[in-house]
Amino acid sequence: MAFKPNYNQQRAERNRAKEQKKQEKLQRRQEESDRRKAAGLPPQEGDDPATDEPTES
Repeated sequence: MAFKPNYNQQRAERNRAKEQKKQEKLQRRQEESDRRKAAGLPPQEGDDPATDEPTES
């Protein structure tokens, strides 16, 4: 016979995973910000230098 689902435990696991992902994202953004500050570049909102592609006009 299968166990009955424990919805509270499943929800807690999802919330933990969500919070961990959020913390990792904040840490990555902080590292990017620190790297830009160290390079002397002005801060930019939502700009990820790793994904910038040159645009031709």
